[in-house]
Amino acid sequence: MPDASPNVLPGRISIAYSPCPNDTFVFHALAHGLVPGAPELDVTFADIDVTNHWAQEPDAPDVLKISYAALPLVRDRYELLPCGGALGRGCGPLVLSRGAVDAGALSGGVVAVPSLLSTAYRLFELWARQNVPGGMRIKVLPFHEIMPAVADGEVTAGLVIHEARFTYQGFGLTCHADLGEWWEAETGLPIPLGAIVARRSLGEEALAELTGLIRASVEYAWADPEASREYVLEHAQEMDPEVAKQHIGLYVNEFTRELGPEGLAAVEALLAR
Repeated sequence: MPDASPNVLPGRISIAYSPCPNDTFVFHALAHGLVPGAPELDVTFADIDVTNHWAQEPDAPDVLKISYAALPLVRDRYELLPCGGALGRGCGPLVLSRGAVDAGALSGGVVAVPSLLSTAYRLFELWARQNVPGGMRIKVLPFHEIMPAVADGEVTAGLVIHEARFTYQGFGLTCHADLGEWWEAETGLPIPLGAIVARRSLGEEALAELTGLIRASVEYAWADPEASREYVLEHAQEMDPEVAKQHIGLYVNEFTRELGPEGLAAVEALLAR
């Protein structure tokens, strides 16, 4: 995207992102007027499954965090911004079960998933085609209900994301498959999880300016990690501060600052499949 002259954006824009630590860490400076020249933000906190659907509605915000898997559904109205999202290595979704379970035991079982529009579910579909020949039935559950459902035997397995990577052992669960490891072995590319998109109607110059402002917000967060601590923990749904720190360390990386050729190749590989 070409550089833009300043003050092309409207004085106020609407944005929706999740209350997860990586998003609040990334957008803290922008949302609190700490990035020079930035417009005021009307922030809505929403789970990514909500924003995946909301982005398809006419009243959706100017800027949203959505799953990369949902990008084809909104590309007519939204532009992918090359920064601010979640993409990386060693950060993929996990398939959890009670104890060691082979593919035969998973076949015909029920797997709980947090969304049918998520990148996690898309990766699960691709993995299951190769590894669960008998197929599985799908049950959509709120994210926070998935690990208890697996632990209680209500479902055969569960597909989890984010901080569950650090907490699933506390539910007595086993990682049956790391879909990030599988994806990286299959493609050699990082895992594209969450994207930042903005309305095309804002115009090319405004989108370029917005890209620069989000990148500046990321750099501010890295330069002063403590500045966003209160904001992160306020919205982290009683998450342990150490888990929140691990969450940020895993999902906010150089691809958050700039997708670059490798990041864009990962996105193209996901959508092509």
